[in-house]
Amino acid sequence: MILSACLFFASCEKKQIVYSGNPIFEGWYADPEGIIYNDTYWIYPTWSDKYENQVFFDCFSSKDLVNWTKHSHILDTTAVKWAKIAMWAPSVIRNNNKYYLFFGANDVHPGEIGGIGVAVSDRPEGPYKDLLGKPLINENVNGAQPIDQFVFRDDDGTHYMYYGGWGHCNITKLNNDFTALVPFEDGELFKEVTPEGYTEGPFMFKKNGKYYFMWSEGGWGGPDYSVAYAIANSPFGPFKRIAKILQQDDTVATSAGHHSIMHVPGSEDYYIVYHRRPLGDNGRDHRVTCIDKMTFDENGLINPVKITFEGVPQRTIK
Repeated sequence: MILSACLFFASCEKKQIVYSGNPIFEGWYADPEGIIYNDTYWIYPTWSDKYENQVFFDCFSSKDLVNWTKHSHILDTTAVKWAKIAMWAPSVIRNNNKYYLFFGANDVHPGEIGGIGVAVSDRPEGPYKDLLGKPLINENVNGAQPIDQFVFRDDDGTHYMYYGGWGHCNITKLNNDFTALVPFEDGELFKEVTPEGYTEGPFMFKKNGKYYFMWSEGGWGGPDYSVAYAIANSPFGPFKRIAKILQQDDTVATSAGHHSIMHVPGSEDYYIVYHRRPLGDNGRDHRVTCIDKMTFDENGLINPVKITFEGVPQRTIK
């Protein structure tokens, strides 16, 4: 009888919930791209520093969102001969059993060499090597600086890339091995899809047949940096701004933006990974990577995200 009582009370004890905490790992990191490969969460951020020092990428992996392993210098300018400074905002995807890392480099302006490059590896943690030996996109088209690319695979296997800074966003289509752009049916390589309020940092995901397009608004160095979104029936839009869903909280942090989304397959668990600035720290490049839960209402609209110090509960992928 005593044993039964002990078992009963033991079963009634609340299981302690372990949280990731925010920031989720140490160091100045921004523009985080989160993705799930098999049973592992991966985050590929920008090393946040002066442009002349921003010449490499690290990445981080976790089985549970709480314990993170750092993989150092998975790609740097020694492997990308045309990149001199300012490697930033990676976008990653697995395709044909290879791992691809798209990146911006050189803070390119008209007439300069730089823009969007692509690197490849046999492993998600690299090392990555330059795929083309030159930028995939070098020129400014439709006013969009060639940075902040995001590669989206649609249900039919088509790969689209959304990209652009300076308040303009383009969509283009990639060939199967990511070595070139593919013209659309009308022969054009680029189409502008800029929504109201867009600054940079596009991201796309699909849910229940709808295309959720997201982007960052405001200035990246200021407290008004934030994330808004639109929903469309096509990857080309039109993308009519619905609302802002991620922004500063003056009790937690400022400049919450340049995000990505991780969705656990077969579940309603969505995580928003983003950078923000610690309160009271005005350092230009002092940005940290954080994670919080993202939810939807009964109509499929995204609820405003509450940024936290706690982060998200421990979660493994089975």
